[in-house]
Amino acid sequence: MGVSARERERKQKYLVINCDDFGQSAPMNAAIMHLLEERRVSSATIMAPAPGFEEAAAWCRKRGQANIGLHLTLTSEFDALRWPSLTGDSSLHDEGGHMYRTVLDFERGANTAAVLLELDAQYERVRKAGITITHADNHMGSLYGIASGRSHIPQVLMKCVKWKVPFRLFRRVHPEDMMAAVPGVEGAVAKASALAGTLGVAIPDYLLSHPFEVEDGETYESFKRSIIDKLYRLPEGISETYIHPAVADDAMLASVPHWEKRVWEYRLMLDDDVHAAMKDAGVKLVDYTFIAQHGRDSRLRSAWRLGAELLRRG
Repeated sequence: MGVSARERERKQKYLVINCDDFGQSAPMNAAIMHLLEERRVSSATIMAPAPGFEEAAAWCRKRGQANIGLHLTLTSEFDALRWPSLTGDSSLHDEGGHMYRTVLDFERGANTAAVLLELDAQYERVRKAGITITHADNHMGSLYGIASGRSHIPQVLMKCVKWKVPFRLFRRVHPEDMMAAVPGVEGAVAKASALAGTLGVAIPDYLLSHPFEVEDGETYESFKRSIIDKLYRLPEGISETYIHPAVADDAMLASVPHWEKRVWEYRLMLDDDVHAAMKDAGVKLVDYTFIAQHGRDSRLRSAWRLGAELLRRG
């Protein structure tokens, strides 16, 4: 019996490298613009409430940049970079009038109706800036329910249906990824991915992450080796990884924790060794238009899986 085109594609190794936090600040914008210009990454996701948004949006509009997604932003974590929501709802802010610093504070304080209005406002700001988004994801994972269990994933997936874009979820947990250590992650992933499939929202197969912080004893060279090792162990199917690259900046290095790691991530994407390893490992760089075409499951099969998950956990 022959092998279908979909089955052949699933036996290949595809990777999306997304730059999160586009629009956060000028040094981050500079790095992301450069990487997009040089086609060293797949895409970027833009932060509508952040102070560098106008600069990032103007650049995208001028270039007609086609691989930009929406980085749904409900938190503002750094003392040196704070911002309020676009809608101004009090339940989305801390006592200082900025979005919450932590995911836990957001999950405890945010009113769901206010969250949905804010998501719409962020989408509209990006649309009115002349950007047609190709996908959506979420700053700090604030909508996933990872801190207290209060998830907004069903509501976000419904927004993605309305916006007709894929979303950053994943179907399976790679055993070597740091997410594998999160208690109950397999069940949560199964339920969320089945819901995405039922609604017809395209998603990657895997999400591969690495620590945001500079770890004890970590250097650029050790970080680079760890990423190259992951490329050689990349699973078959469509994977996504994300970075937060930025150019070197003395003021940001002094005021934003782990800024050095941001500069490493920028340097990493310009490093020829990394791209040579990707080619040698048989990994093909793709963007979210590929996920939109190939990242959907059967809606009927997904609905059956979702029902089984809900019964099992009910």
